Amino acid sequence: MSANQQQTLTTEYLDVVECVRTAGGKKNGALSDWHPVDLGAAALDELITRAKISGAAVEDVICGCVSQVGAQGANVGRMCVLASTKIPVDVPATTVDRQCGSSLQAIHFAAQAVMSGTQDVVVALGVESMTKVPIGASIVDGLKAGHGRSEDSTGIQKNWGEGVQFSQFAGAERLAKKYNLTKQELDEFGYQSHLKAAKAIKEGKFKNEIFPIKGKSKDGKEIVHAQDEGVRFDVTLESMVKLKTLQEGGVITAATSSQICDGASAMLIVNERGLKKLGLKPRVKIVGLGLAGSDPRIMLEGPIPATQNVLKKTGLTIDQIGLYEVNEAFAPVPVSWLKALKGDPKKMNVNGGAIALGHPLGSTGVKITTTLINEMERRGERYGVVAICEGGGTANATIFELCRDTSKL
Repeated sequence: MSANQQQTLTTEYLDVVECVRTAGGKKNGALSDWHPVDLGAAALDELITRAKISGAAVEDVICGCVSQVGAQGANVGRMCVLASTKIPVDVPATTVDRQCGSSLQAIHFAAQAVMSGTQDVVVALGVESMTKVPIGASIVDGLKAGHGRSEDSTGIQKNWGEGVQFSQFAGAERLAKKYNLTKQELDEFGYQSHLKAAKAIKEGKFKNEIFPIKGKSKDGKEIVHAQDEGVRFDVTLESMVKLKTLQEGGVITAATSSQICDGASAMLIVNERGLKKLGLKPRVKIVGLGLAGSDPRIMLEGPIPATQNVLKKTGLTIDQIGLYEVNEAFAPVPVSWLKALKGDPKKMNVNGGAIALGHPLGSTGVKITTTLINEMERRGERYGVVAICEGGGTANATIFELCRDTSKL
């Protein structure tokens, strides 16, 4: 039996049956009053409600979260379970940090659990309140407390250079330089992200994946929050081009960088036994899990080898993949991915990405996978891929297959 045949047999009943997300909230915006634990619990409750199952059927919750300090400390995944109204106290939970790919890693861990038969029903959760717990809080708070800095390790200094600092901003510029990306093409990509997101909202494409929750308006009044807050409906390319670059002589601006965002998302993953026990129907099948490590000084190049890795494992080619969700941490990430993989730009982030919709760190993996699954169903695309760059120079990539006969569509 070939490796590809083994992969197909192993993942035949490795299924996603439901997935949900909040609409993104800008920093100090619509979701800023939410405690991240309550935000995560709201996503769990909505997931259980939509799946029409008992929360007691869940055997584990694996939560992605990046800034695990303060309100997001003390195993925030477990705290979300304790705040849930649908999942009982005897359901365990854990929290993982693979930086921006944390909840995509939660999907991987959940998939591996049900693939092995260790569990049959697992939730992958993601949560991040970048208002309550700002990006880098665990590093900054640790430095203020005198707890040191990970990059000051003797081994890192020896291996990567005295005084090295692994910066995502510097990495984004290095990535653009490596792939000969111009400011003009990055500005155009950022502009298109807003256009596509605005069009998706107007056409109601996010309605199935977003669950409405309480929020607040700009003047502090209570509202129903059901639309991603960061999308600029009136953006012009001319206004984006005029923005100063983040670094002198660089090519990246605030308009070609992801937006700070609050949000939560959740996904139910089961195997064949789980489907039969709960009487569920799958939406997509997980057919490939890929990882990669890359140069931490460039940091953001990892989605390229991670995607190459998962394509090789599944025996698929880029031409067979109908849709791509490559996280827009910075515009050079998806643009370089397209060049390296020789992908089709028309398949990339078709409803916009993090430049327009926001990047709620630990929630992003499940969030953009939820968007991918809904779009695969709308278009009848057989295969879709998600890829995310991560701090420290790692990346996750995952391939999904639609669970219906696309030949009749």
